[in-house]
Amino acid sequence: MAAWTEKRRVMQAYDVTAEMYDERYCEEQKRKYQKALENVNVVGAAVLDVGCGSGLFFQEIADKVRLIIGIDLSKGLLLKAKRHVRENVFVLQADADHLPFVNGFFDAVFSFTVLQNIPKPSKTLLEVTRVTRYSGKIVLSGLKKAFGFQKFMDLVEDSGLSLEFIVDEDAINCYIAVLNAQYLVAGGQDSE
Repeated sequence: MAAWTEKRRVMQAYDVTAEMYDERYCEEQKRKYQKALENVNVVGAAVLDVGCGSGLFFQEIADKVRLIIGIDLSKGLLLKAKRHVRENVFVLQADADHLPFVNGFFDAVFSFTVLQNIPKPSKTLLEVTRVTRYSGKIVLSGLKKAFGFQKFMDLVEDSGLSLEFIVDEDAINCYIAVLNAQYLVAGGQDSE
């Protein structure tokens, strides 16, 4: 119950600030998108944007991907995201801890600046992994002031996923991790 109370608080806060979201966060978010896309090929992919906000990321990849679905809890932000909907772009109100998709559906999952708003980020990461195909890519960002580098790295390492790349640049207020959705077993061997 406490988790839902926290999620509801976050949802309401973003509903209230939805109108100014792009003005406030656009440039920072675009720096994150560009850095992530330097390390992940999305051409022809089915992509999930967890915490899609106002749909800013759609503008970066819609022409390259086969499909993109953006989910968010905030109805206010989703109404803004609908401006970017076209034949391969869809938005859906959903909870990142209970994704309404079958296992392994997405080639790549992106979650920018969401984890600090989640009561149990490790649970969210498990759910994101569930909907990512084996060897697909997962891109996470964690707000530096909420995580700190070691806490973010602990989350990544505890996921059991293979870290491919980490971004920690002064010009970006988040750490960005690119993970390969392969589960690692004891001894560091890939499971199949």
